Amino acid sequence: MKIADIISFLESLAHPSLQEHYDNAGLIVGKPGWACNGIICSLDATEDVVNEAIAKNCNLVVAHHPIIFGGLKKINGKNYVEKTVITAIKNDIAIYAIHTNLDNILSGVNGKIARLLGLQNVSILLQKENTLKKLFTFVPIDKADQVRTAIFKAGGGHIGNYSECSFNAQGTGTFKAGPGADPYVGEIGSQHHESEIKMEVIFSAWLENNIVVAMKEAHPYEEVAYDVIGVSNNDHSVGSGVIGELPEPMEEIEFLAQVQKTFNLSVIRHTPLLNKPVRRVALCGGAGSFLVSKALSAGADIYITADMKYHEFFDANGRMVIADIGHYESEQFTIDLLAEILEQKFLNFAVLKTTVRTNPVQYFVG
Repeated sequence: MKIADIISFLESLAHPSLQEHYDNAGLIVGKPGWACNGIICSLDATEDVVNEAIAKNCNLVVAHHPIIFGGLKKINGKNYVEKTVITAIKNDIAIYAIHTNLDNILSGVNGKIARLLGLQNVSILLQKENTLKKLFTFVPIDKADQVRTAIFKAGGGHIGNYSECSFNAQGTGTFKAGPGADPYVGEIGSQHHESEIKMEVIFSAWLENNIVVAMKEAHPYEEVAYDVIGVSNNDHSVGSGVIGELPEPMEEIEFLAQVQKTFNLSVIRHTPLLNKPVRRVALCGGAGSFLVSKALSAGADIYITADMKYHEFFDANGRMVIADIGHYESEQFTIDLLAEILEQKFLNFAVLKTTVRTNPVQYFVG
């Protein structure tokens, strides 16, 4: 098993193009061609986690948070980032981060939190833009099924819960093969009219190369006529935060108590309670103040997130409860999520969960 194989699988689920512009997801330390002895899943890739990987004979750390966000001009061990990188390099430990790209898929970090809270009818709170493209191509009628199937196998034609979606219209294509051509139909030097299918297929933008290669390999023409365009439609399964519904309404205090128990919290920072039942719950693991207005417009009764600043709590405007449960606390189950994903794919392979609690924030309860 190569580290590249594991990366390829993870990126098929949460493609790097889905990460936010400020992020640094991907292979941060190590080489993709290394054989993988075992994996440790963690929220943070700290020096203690790297040492744990060494002790347990695992040479790949799959972390949620990238150990390096900005560029490093020097690596001399003056801070925890540099110490971690030095330890990893000296011991041939690879570090891979799957951060906001895992946040931005419905089955990712926020989906995991929603499942833990028992939410139903879960959907993305803020859909990510520019995630879809459309392919147009023109195929002789007798080869249309062949080309269409190849595009579907490459990942094209998914719309929500539907697959193999396409639009097909019949028309007439014309061309004249010039000297040196090897036409599938027609004769060199003569204009040819061919009954063709105009095929339209939507696909996830990051699949463009795979889609085009598959189409060309299946297409009978020597020169394939096709167009790829961006569309303003959004993929409803890609974006920031989620919102869902409780099976039955709960009192605010009752729901906060459930959150406290589920996440093993010593404290919850929240806005004044509104003395109304909680039914619609919005959430965003990690820093989520940027989604407060979206949670309000989506009709959330409560918004669960972390890293809220003092003045940002006022943005609830007395219309919903904002509950800040802590950054580490909100994302702690990402470790379980990563392990579950990897264990289901790589059977009989060492996938461990870190025993290091990396939370830098402590709470004094007198």
